[in-house]
Amino acid sequence: MGSLSAQVEIGVRFNEVDSLTIVWHGHYLTYFEDAREAFGRKYGLGYLDIYNQGYVTPLVSIHCDYKRPLRYGDKAIVEAVYVDSKAAKIMMEYKVLNPNTQEILATGYSIQAFLTRDNFELSLTVPEFFETWKKTNGLL
Repeated sequence: MGSLSAQVEIGVRFNEVDSLTIVWHGHYLTYFEDAREAFGRKYGLGYLDIYNQGYVTPLVSIHCDYKRPLRYGDKAIVEAVYVDSKAAKIMMEYKVLNPNTQEILATGYSIQAFLTRDNFELSLTVPEFFETWKKTNGLL
C-alpha cells in the first residue's frame, strides 16, 4: 500500500504577515486547506465530490507545529498526505517545506468526520462511496 499525497506551492502575501513581518500563525491552517483541496482535485475526493455523495466533512480536529517562520515574499511547498484509518473519518498530515532547501517549516494534521449532508448526522460507519474510493486508490 502506497501513500497518497498532493502538493501545492504558496507565496506569502503581504496581508498574511503580522507586525513582526512573519506569517501570522492562523494562516498555516489556510495553507493546509490549500493542500487538502489540491489532494481532493488529484484523487477525486474534493468537497463537492463528497457533497454529491450525500455527505459533508467538517474539521473536528486540527493541529500545527511551527518550526521556522515564513516571511512576506517567501515561497513554500505544502504537502498533504492521506493517513488511512478503518474509522469513518479523513485524516491528513501536512508539511510546509522550503522549496529550495526542503527544510521543514511546519507540520500538522487534521481530522474530518463524515456527516450526512441533509441533517448533519454523524456517520458511525464508513460511507460506501468512501470504501469504493479507498479500493480504487489501492488502500484496501
